[in-house]
Amino acid sequence: MRNASPAALPANQPASDKTRWIQLAVGVVCMIATANIQYAWTLFVPEIQDTYGWSRASIQVAFTLFVIVQTWLAPLEGYFIDKFGPRLMVAFGAVFIGMAWVINSQATSLAGFYLGAAVGGIGVGSIYATCINNALKWFPDRRGLAVGLTAGGYGAGSAATILPIAAMIESSGFQETFFFFGLLQGSLAFIAAWFLRSPNPAEVKKSSKLLQATHDFTLSEALHTKLFWLMFIMFILVVTGGMMAVAQLGVIAKDLGVKEFKVDLHFFVMAALPLALMLDRIMNGISRPMFGWISDHIGREKTMVIAFTLEGIGIIALGYFGSNPYAFLILSGIVFLAWGEVYSLFSALAGDAFGTKHIGKIYGVLYTAKGIGALFVPVGNLMMEATGTWSTVLYTVAAMDLTAAFLAIMVLRPVLATHVTYSKNLYAKENEGLGGAVPA
Repeated sequence: MRNASPAALPANQPASDKTRWIQLAVGVVCMIATANIQYAWTLFVPEIQDTYGWSRASIQVAFTLFVIVQTWLAPLEGYFIDKFGPRLMVAFGAVFIGMAWVINSQATSLAGFYLGAAVGGIGVGSIYATCINNALKWFPDRRGLAVGLTAGGYGAGSAATILPIAAMIESSGFQETFFFFGLLQGSLAFIAAWFLRSPNPAEVKKSSKLLQATHDFTLSEALHTKLFWLMFIMFILVVTGGMMAVAQLGVIAKDLGVKEFKVDLHFFVMAALPLALMLDRIMNGISRPMFGWISDHIGREKTMVIAFTLEGIGIIALGYFGSNPYAFLILSGIVFLAWGEVYSLFSALAGDAFGTKHIGKIYGVLYTAKGIGALFVPVGNLMMEATGTWSTVLYTVAAMDLTAAFLAIMVLRPVLATHVTYSKNLYAKENEGLGGAVPA
């Protein structure tokens, strides 16, 4: 059974444009339902620490385990996506995300939270990889926008629930909050899963604005290209800083003395940290379709230069001005705006460069860069404890972002151009029956 679905059309019958937008909307719903495992975690860390007295670094190992499992299983998930299609994969993931939060609600040891993180990583990874994969396949002509909207559901999905989660933690405790939202989010994703399907070849069309490979690279072929490893290194550089901000924002706000500051916006008053988290999720969600849409028009590499530079400057400013609560709000928003786009740009670029026939496996391997970046999240705590300031961490991260921006304009552009030209030559040779080898 390969991407089979009773709702699928015959291969020679194109679907209406409405069909693919419905598929995209369902994928976004699935992503929204999974988002809080990663993005609301920072709200639970101080409560877990106060309850059990464990160190921040030991608690944040759970976050690292979650990201490692989520990302490093992506190649295997890509295999199952190609084999079973999106419905079963998302339904499977929905069960696991619900289980993860229930496990966290009952955990009384670090091992319990680590188990919950691992189970959650399997669930989120299955849903995330499947929905991104489906968007890439349905929208080859608008990959940046489609993947951006899908990833945006994951980035902004927690915006509407940050305040309810924070309020429930305050009123009922973090254990009950884990339990309630786990059942709610798992059920939502499970129901939405059954509306998903993959497209038939006649239902899609390629972009007329961007250079795209005409040869569908296998995973082995992609791993033998310079382009893949350049993208892998750049992904690690940029994603590390964003994950540090996601996992540590609550801790950073507390250490900078702005966590409990009441922000008076005349029509309502809110503590700086929950407001920052809500605004940051919105900015994170906006950035993915926005930069994806921009990249559909000016190219992925140019968009990367703009976004990575903006993030680097924003992080430097956060380290310098972050003790001011209003500056903290604005600058953390800028950082999230410039970081969220990595998940739309790299996935869209992978689809452009390597084709979509094997994109589940290829992007699955590329996505493990996030798992490598996650290893640096606890290191951020150790650096802060050693130096006594978050500035050291933030300036280091900013340097990584600016390095990635430099690579995007100076190295990625010529390598990508050479790669796409080669793919066209390879495609022509294959049609002539001459074959060809993938360059190193």
